[in-house]
Amino acid sequence: KADRYKPLNVEADLPGKIDLLNQFVVFNGNVVVTKGTMVIRAARIEVHETADGYHTAVAIGTPTKPATFRQKRDGVDEYIAGEADRLEYDGKTETVRFVGGASVKRLRGATVADEITGNLVTYDGVTEVFSVSGGAPVTASNPGGRVRAVLMPREGTPAAAAASAASAASAAGSAPVLRPSDALGEKR
Repeated sequence: KADRYKPLNVEADLPGKIDLLNQFVVFNGNVVVTKGTMVIRAARIEVHETADGYHTAVAIGTPTKPATFRQKRDGVDEYIAGEADRLEYDGKTETVRFVGGASVKRLRGATVADEITGNLVTYDGVTEVFSVSGGAPVTASNPGGRVRAVLMPREGTPAAAAASAASAASAAGSAPVLRPSDALGEKR
């Protein structure tokens, strides 16, 4: 929410086009758009300013390098980060649409907390709700082309503590056997 009224900054490696009359900007070549904590990176970005002063942007990646988005969540040390063939940002509704081979993650520091993949993922920054549709492209890791979500337990809960302990143990080479009472902190 703190990013909403920050200025939108655009930088690129190649010359761009700025149409002040129509409030339209096009930049190409390693383009970086920032607005507060929000960062969008792409090969090409088109930015429009609506009549009521809000910005919309379409960021387009390349076949080898998708467009990316990252923004800090309000009130917590977490980020929303994602990539897709094309990103569509709407500053008025504070939504981002990840279109084509979309993958969106909630990060706690550098650790992935949740991940959603599909052909279209929409993130609403106001309500913090994700929508996913249209299966991801069929690949070796996703032969059915299904939409997918991986959700971790909420940080600070007994389930998160148990998952963290299990993860640390498996990283050390041995997986502990956890019983339901372990997650609740009961003594044996």
